[in-house]
Amino acid sequence: MYAKQPYNTGLESVGLSVADVRRVNLHWNLTPAELYEHAVRNGEAELTNTGALRVLTGQYTGRSPKDKFFVKVEGSESDSHIWWGDVNQAISPEVFDRLHRKVLNHLSHQSDLYVLDAFGGADPRYRLPIRLVSEVAYHALFSWNMFVRPTPDELAHHDPQFTILAAPSLIAKPDEDGTRTGTFIVLNMEKKIILVGGTLYSGEVKKGIFSVLNYLLPLQKIMPMHCSANHSMDGKAAVFFGLSGTGKTTLSADSSRVLIGDDEHGWSEDGIFNFEGGCYAKTINLSAEGEPEIYATTKMFGTILENVPLNEDRSPDFNDARYTENTRCSYPIGFIPNASETGRAGHPENIIFLTADAFGVLPPVAKLTPEQAMYHFISGYTAKVAGTERGVTEPSATFSACFGGPFMPMHPTVYAELLAEKIKKHGSHVWLVNTGWTGGVYGVGKRMSLKHTRRIINAVLNGELNDVSFEEEPFFGFMIPTQVPDVPSDILNPRNTWADKDAYDAKAQALVEMFKKNFAKFADKASPEIFKGAPKV
Repeated sequence: MYAKQPYNTGLESVGLSVADVRRVNLHWNLTPAELYEHAVRNGEAELTNTGALRVLTGQYTGRSPKDKFFVKVEGSESDSHIWWGDVNQAISPEVFDRLHRKVLNHLSHQSDLYVLDAFGGADPRYRLPIRLVSEVAYHALFSWNMFVRPTPDELAHHDPQFTILAAPSLIAKPDEDGTRTGTFIVLNMEKKIILVGGTLYSGEVKKGIFSVLNYLLPLQKIMPMHCSANHSMDGKAAVFFGLSGTGKTTLSADSSRVLIGDDEHGWSEDGIFNFEGGCYAKTINLSAEGEPEIYATTKMFGTILENVPLNEDRSPDFNDARYTENTRCSYPIGFIPNASETGRAGHPENIIFLTADAFGVLPPVAKLTPEQAMYHFISGYTAKVAGTERGVTEPSATFSACFGGPFMPMHPTVYAELLAEKIKKHGSHVWLVNTGWTGGVYGVGKRMSLKHTRRIINAVLNGELNDVSFEEEPFFGFMIPTQVPDVPSDILNPRNTWADKDAYDAKAQALVEMFKKNFAKFADKASPEIFKGAPKV
């Protein structure tokens, strides 16, 4: 599809000279069919009986957040904007330079290198031209699927602003290279280079670019969001925030609405736009009955199945977690029948925060003020249930700032205040939807009915809750609707669902204290407006 590039490729801008690349077979913007051939020939992948490509990523079947670093250049713009700490770990320019030279030497001595040009962001005004250089064809196919694909004319004039140099077979030596382990993901905002080494897992490529966009876009007053998004047939948009297990993918996937994207979006003065050109869906226990649209993609040419076991006939077994629970499939978003062709929509009318509260405290739906939206956005709360094999049934609270803490280079208050500004300016409604437990904690109460949750979501999106009466919840100060069509009114206030009201009050107070304890680490930069959204007790 795309014309191949000559050797004067522009790779010298990231340190690969003409002499370097003449030592290797340089494969530039190959088509998916060509990348299939290379991945199979190189032993990177197997062809399944469904037409998809299966890849095993080896030791790492997920991200390595403790091995991700930003280069800290004293006095630079990025130094002043990045929120340094455990999430955004600092590494010196000297360490980066040593690693950079090591990566360049490694890549220049491979038999093959794969280069792919693409964009991060579907809006032409704000998209980021990017380039991947990897020693494996699999990374190029993954990037073809996941990023926004240029037209041939755009490709002819492509000028990458960030380059990913991926050397998965290069294992760092911590004592020599200044890394924590043999794996490293290093982002240099000044040199506009991302180094990935010691891991084959492709999610590092995708999330590396997202981290860059999450840094660059707020500087342009564009809100980056770790969320799914869809819109109605008449263009009314909604976004869904939520951590793993809250139902973000399930509840945003609606055949009656158009899917904009399932993971990362920006919110500009023009509306919202997808960061991606594809989807990266979990496949553990995937079935045609449960998620037919996603299941269908696993039978399409171009889809990558990551760490999915194969049967003897090379059919994928989605119920087998022998390699990892984090099995995935990567595919262009156009493989979904109701996907947006543009990846763009207007300003969202509704913003939904999804949480799976295993304490049974939060209501199935509540309306938030802009101040509460900021507070709960910064908190990014859900709850996880401990392993029952150990006989532990008490849930634990999980907080991830902005519902995507590992990918947010700036202080969470920057994103929260920008979100509130957008909400106020465009009149968006913000809702908290609890997909977790009711009538008691996990082990005592029961999970919210998916049927009821879907009806609540539909009521929110259809505007059916705009004119109903609300009552204030006493602990967090949420406004709870007194009625939702086709949903029993007695479940709307969670306290009503507990047999022991005193036990509910005690558990609600305990959850409030968990929120306060978590928020303490953000308090020094939080405005009085944000604190107005804090729990009432």
